Amino acid sequence: MPPRSPLPQRDGIDAAWIRTPNTAPEPAPWATMREFLLERLPSHADVEARLAAGEFVDASGSAWTGDEPYRPHAFVWFHRAVAPEVPVPFSIDVIDRTENIVVVDKPPFMATTPRGAHVRETALVRLRLALDLPELAPAHRLDRLTAGVLIFTTRREVRGAYAGVFQSRDVTKTYEAIARFDPSLEFPRRLVGRIVKEQGSLQARLVEGEANAETLVELLEARGPWARYRLTPVTGKTHQLRVQMADAGLPLVGDPLYPEVLEVESADFSEPLRLVARRLRFIDPLDGTTRDYTSSRSLAWP
Repeated sequence: MPPRSPLPQRDGIDAAWIRTPNTAPEPAPWATMREFLLERLPSHADVEARLAAGEFVDASGSAWTGDEPYRPHAFVWFHRAVAPEVPVPFSIDVIDRTENIVVVDKPPFMATTPRGAHVRETALVRLRLALDLPELAPAHRLDRLTAGVLIFTTRREVRGAYAGVFQSRDVTKTYEAIARFDPSLEFPRRLVGRIVKEQGSLQARLVEGEANAETLVELLEARGPWARYRLTPVTGKTHQLRVQMADAGLPLVGDPLYPEVLEVESADFSEPLRLVARRLRFIDPLDGTTRDYTSSRSLAWP
């Protein structure tokens, strides 16, 4: 993990960083820090202009000129240029706010944290600005397309305690989804398998091998060819609910990734994924109280 950023946030967005590698015992392929930055960052002209403007800084906050001899194991901090984004036309509803946490009901189409093309239109950045909480950080994450209960910590000092609750799985999560109804299947049923997600692939997939993913599926109601299900994951693999349901022949309504990848315009918010993190329950690691939160997001039937 990097040290604390020497640059302040800009519009609720943290500074980015890269760390120079150690090439020893071979000599470094870059004579200067300028050469390293020109190779590692995409726009050469932008790198030159930003070096001249003092926009790249080291861990102490001093500007890199680019003329310094290449230095291994050095941090370079800077603010990335943020491209225009289509506003997500849904609000984030605050369910609860304490000294230590903010609990929200996240809408679909909104990423939890900045990543790729989604930066300003993320729950983290929106909430930092709206609530004036610059140290706000997620205790866990929801997929961009998944709606529902999401918890953030308000201060750096408490971040580890709440993140530990989710990392140790000392939390009960239940989801609701709308998917195809298959009257030949019996419920409740457990979906168990091994999920892998390779770097660069949009989809996770089930493979042979020791199981690392388990979900309890319960039928809540059926309407013709569709049904509403309660999904209780025992584990938390990437896209677990979506890939397991699709593999069971019950792909979620509105899913652009499973079973097939579909092209969807970034400005098209007309077909949300029918998946909501409905309820989240855990024991507060700092005061011992039971925290129990429920999403009010509705799931539209096809």
